[in-house]
Amino acid sequence: MYAYIKGEIADISEDNLVLECNNIGYNIRIPLSVAQRLPGIGAVVKIYTYTSVREDAFNLFGFLSKDDLEIYKKLIAVNGIGPKGALSILSAMSADDLRMAIVSGDAKAIAKAPGVGNKSAERIILELKDKIGLRLSFEEDTDFAQTSDASGNGAAKNEAIEALVSLGYTPTEALKAVKQLELTEDMDSGAILKQALKVIGN
Repeated sequence: MYAYIKGEIADISEDNLVLECNNIGYNIRIPLSVAQRLPGIGAVVKIYTYTSVREDAFNLFGFLSKDDLEIYKKLIAVNGIGPKGALSILSAMSADDLRMAIVSGDAKAIAKAPGVGNKSAERIILELKDKIGLRLSFEEDTDFAQTSDASGNGAAKNEAIEALVSLGYTPTEALKAVKQLELTEDMDSGAILKQALKVIGN
């Protein structure tokens, strides 16, 4: 129903934000990670929202970026993971960390979220792994995608990631290493691979 709401912060708690827009105060459920990143009361923010409508409830869930909102939508599409469960997961870990956990099959990291057991974590990985691959992780990371476009070597980065995985490193380790590099346009996958191995070695 609402793509986003832009307004003044009237109140903040660990799991709820009151956003005033046109003299209306919207109660928006938020993960702890969002609460920690919000500016103070009185500041104007833009919150991307998901509307959950049930017979007994009408709730807004809010996030600071489209990326966080999209990963939230993917989570609630998993069988057995409802709006509150997805919010709990994104309170325990960032959207980027969740993507990496899914790609690398790290169920233990996801199961650390309150109310999420090992079976639920494994189901999340099973249902979302094909939808959130390494290439998608790059594309959904706005800063990384812009860097890739600017340097013109996005394909070389993906080849380097695949090479690292073939060498025995986890997708999470490979992705983090490549994302730390400052690359130039003339670097091919081999040069990127060498730099990434140095990062991992350190």
